[in-house]
Amino acid sequence: MREGSYVTDALIASDIDAYLHSHAHKSLLRFITCGSVDDGKSTLIGRLLYDSKTIFEDQLEALEADSKRVGTQGQNIDFALLVDGLAAEREQGITIDVAYRFFSTEKRKFIVADTPGHEQYTRNMVTGASTADLAVILIDARKGVLTQTRRHSYLCHLIGIRHLVLAVNKMDLVGYDQPTYDAIVADYAAFAESIGIAAFTALPISGFAGDNITTLSPNTPWYAGPTLIEHLETVPLEVEAEQAKPFRMAVQWVNRPNLDFRGFAGMIASGRVAPGDKIRVLPSGRTSSIERIVTADGDLPHAVAGQSVTLTFADEIDCSRGDVIAAAGSPPQTADQFEATIVWMAEEPLLPGRALWLKSATRTVSATVQAPKHAVDVNTMAKLSVKTLGLNDIGVAEVYTDRDIAFEPYADGHDSINKELGGFILIDKITNATVAAGMINFALRRSQNVHWQAIDITREAHARIKGQNPKLLWFTGLSGSGKSTIANLVEKKLHALGRHSFLLDGDNIRHGLNKDLDFSDAGRIENIRRVGEVAKLMTDAGLIVLTAFISPFRVERALVRNMLPAGEFIEVFVDTPLDVAEARDVKGLYAKARSGTLKNFTGIDSPYEAPVTPEIRIDTTRESPEAAAERIVEHVMGVWSYDL
Repeated sequence: MREGSYVTDALIASDIDAYLHSHAHKSLLRFITCGSVDDGKSTLIGRLLYDSKTIFEDQLEALEADSKRVGTQGQNIDFALLVDGLAAEREQGITIDVAYRFFSTEKRKFIVADTPGHEQYTRNMVTGASTADLAVILIDARKGVLTQTRRHSYLCHLIGIRHLVLAVNKMDLVGYDQPTYDAIVADYAAFAESIGIAAFTALPISGFAGDNITTLSPNTPWYAGPTLIEHLETVPLEVEAEQAKPFRMAVQWVNRPNLDFRGFAGMIASGRVAPGDKIRVLPSGRTSSIERIVTADGDLPHAVAGQSVTLTFADEIDCSRGDVIAAAGSPPQTADQFEATIVWMAEEPLLPGRALWLKSATRTVSATVQAPKHAVDVNTMAKLSVKTLGLNDIGVAEVYTDRDIAFEPYADGHDSINKELGGFILIDKITNATVAAGMINFALRRSQNVHWQAIDITREAHARIKGQNPKLLWFTGLSGSGKSTIANLVEKKLHALGRHSFLLDGDNIRHGLNKDLDFSDAGRIENIRRVGEVAKLMTDAGLIVLTAFISPFRVERALVRNMLPAGEFIEVFVDTPLDVAEARDVKGLYAKARSGTLKNFTGIDSPYEAPVTPEIRIDTTRESPEAAAERIVEHVMGVWSYDL
């Protein structure tokens, strides 16, 4: 008995090992389902999970109970409930978030992302598409090609998904009518050609009834193509194409467990590498060669795209997180100015010139997006003249970063996509929310032709001859708070002490350097950017610079702070309550704003974001301008400082 049990257990263990071995070596296809609202995306995925037998018995029982509770019509199971996990999704019958599901057949493993069809959640669809190899674009046979069908198709093509399946769903609701199917395919083909989609695979299906999902349906004898699952199992993957490209790996972590080991960890984005290969580290351009390829299972003789490894160099050269290790003979480009295609995903519109975080591969830098060159109408592909980008808009704009980054054009013109070094996301510096996804088209020529000129007389030498430390005193506060008055008094005191200073006043700058700017949020952002650049040049000359600007946004003040060495930017918050500032109204601006004749006035119909931790805070209800000026001067001279 025991012996038989032992043999049986051994056989079971052997079968399990064989299964796990075969499962581990199956190829993996990532795909998404997309399209308009209620085209049947969740139902289709539920059907795939059900038919591939990847649902546990307790899940099936819960699914049947949920189906009865929501009142599924005419069927025992509502397959959409398998992936519509949020309560709001089940109540409304729509997909809001991206739901990832895993299933497997004998030939291949799959990770499918069920993406929302509602226009409001297009940004979630972009998230799901960013890692996909294939897209199943569903169309309701009763409705045909809709705007959201076009938008999702354009985004899939833009992101670089080259395998597209047009699944004309709900054929059972149109009586499996071939002319209806043919008309939809022809309509979509015309649109696909207009946006550069060279080929797609069309199938007539019914996620509800299971037609042409895993087996060919007798209801569509006129269709002779593959079933959906057959196509998913056989579509070629891009692994070999990625391995054929030049070697690229973005450094995610510098591995230094002890003084005897220093390696650079990351996932190989493209190409292959072996010990002895010559490499170049970007953006610095320093060169070396690979000494070892280290993994948890031991050193490797070579590694290819998709593998996560730690590389060691033959030479001690500087290399940090965010740098890119590349083949020395064919490195990527570096630049700090690009033209890019941007998908705006935030409800608040783009503010041209506002500083954002740009994350490309493993590097994060500060960046600004300029006013768009144009936006794209997803229905007609027309280029629209716009001043900004709103939620779900797709546009082309110039992007400037504060330092060089290694990059490759997202689409290289040969139907090859460089997602790792060609794509990026933009992140709001205040909220840390992702506001946009972007694809680099090319570097601007001026970024390649403009270089820093070495100057012999340094900023330290300029400061030394003046006998002072350069500072930037940044006065901020509401209109009428007393910024200009206090700043003027401070400069008079500095001048009396023999200090070299210069005052940049908001009104005076608007008469010259910034006379072309309006008072919109975008205009205010550019106003502060220009002033910051001028102030930086003046501190480079060794001056103590004073600026008196409302400068209502924290992120722009932080941008200027980051232009200067640590300790040189001194934020002076002239803290005056709105009612006090309005009571003064020396220029009559508040009265105009209240009457509606002056738009975008800070404190009335435009926000002011007060400093959180300024170096100096002036409470003008408790401290006179003269006393405030004296306190600021003593702070600058390094005697003392305190906050009332």
